[in-house]
Amino acid sequence: MATSETVLPTGLDTSVVVRLLTKQPPAQAARALGLLNDLKAAGQTAFVSDFVVGEAYFALHAHYDVSKAEAIQALRQLIESGMVTPEPGGCSLVALKSMTTTPGKPGFADRLIHAQYRRGGNRVASFETAFRRLDGTIVLVA
Repeated sequence: MATSETVLPTGLDTSVVVRLLTKQPPAQAARALGLLNDLKAAGQTAFVSDFVVGEAYFALHAHYDVSKAEAIQALRQLIESGMVTPEPGGCSLVALKSMTTTPGKPGFADRLIHAQYRRGGNRVASFETAFRRLDGTIVLVA
């Protein structure tokens, strides 16, 4: 009896994304890139969740001294490279693009929150006055 093996999609952890972007440590970065190449050769693509993108952004900035703008650019380039895609229904690329087109406050985490709520057609309520720059928001005044 023949069995068919189902190949599950591959989601990347933050540690893999950070190795790909920092190339540190070199052996792990090479292994991460090897995985992407193996997946591509098999006609598959790895994906990253919104949470992984957010965590990688903060890891790059806080632990690798990458500027916020450079972290945004690096993550956007990785996702737009075709080797890695956002999770199905994910909002990270929307938030990354928003940071590129209109930099400044609100920051990346707030824009990711905004994109997730807006994806569902919801409004966003916040005490953060910078949210006024984004559509579909209610800024609460104390």
